[in-house]
Amino acid sequence: MNDNNNIKATIDKVNAILKKNFPGHLSFGDGTFTITRGSSSIMVSVKDFVRSETIIECVANVVTGANVTPDLMKFLLRKNVELHFGAFGLLFDDTITYSHSITGSNLDENELITTVSSVGFIADYYDDVIVEMAGGKRAADAGIEL
Repeated sequence: MNDNNNIKATIDKVNAILKKNFPGHLSFGDGTFTITRGSSSIMVSVKDFVRSETIIECVANVVTGANVTPDLMKFLLRKNVELHFGAFGLLFDDTITYSHSITGSNLDENELITTVSSVGFIADYYDDVIVEMAGGKRAADAGIEL
């Protein structure tokens, strides 16, 4: 388990970077933040990882209520191979997500900006593609505001 100083230091650093580069972000005060990009919302969460390390997870809900078929799952798995980092996932309620995690101890501004921007861009692009293929609603259409 991590020591609280590592978590607090990472949260403070993430907050400062988001405040500077994503002025419309929301902070929940507990190490979680949300940013809206296009039709997607990205949840940024600082969490324990190992004793001397924290992890920063960036997760976007891409589509809810899609018809999850073998063809759609095959499409998402193939996209996971094609994309540079991050991955599509499927939650317990069949919500399609896109996420990428980075470590927090040596976090630099460019790394976090690139991660948040890329997760948002990919989710915003593929939500339309997935809705066209399999129905469902994008985060913005479903009223998901994190």
